[in-house]
Amino acid sequence: MNLPDVPLLSMLRERMTWLNQRQDLLSQNVANADTPGYVAKDLKALDFEKALRQSGSGGAMMTTNSRHIALSGAGASKFEEHDAPDQAANPNGNAVSLEMEMIKVSDTQAQFQAAANLYAKAMTLMKTAIGH
Repeated sequence: MNLPDVPLLSMLRERMTWLNQRQDLLSQNVANADTPGYVAKDLKALDFEKALRQSGSGGAMMTTNSRHIALSGAGASKFEEHDAPDQAANPNGNAVSLEMEMIKVSDTQAQFQAAANLYAKAMTLMKTAIGH
């Protein structure tokens, strides 16, 4: 068994990938806080049920042997963007609140750190269980 393919670890990796992409998008919002006509963007929240199905848990098929046929679409991590204006547009058409964006950046950073810590602890437990 390959440790990174454990459903819990793959879900945490998916979460960290989503948070990383969200942080990139939020930094674009901050960079364009004074750009006329710019509307803040964000990622749609992850659907836990969908992530659980994709991870191979919840009764879905999963490959447990390297000779099994890989599941189609497994590990695909394209997240959907949407406009998320923080405020009504200024006279120049900009709808970015720097304060709201910085709150989102801070929250995203804290969530990423929590997911990374959980991932590290899960890896440590797995290694301990197999005697490394």
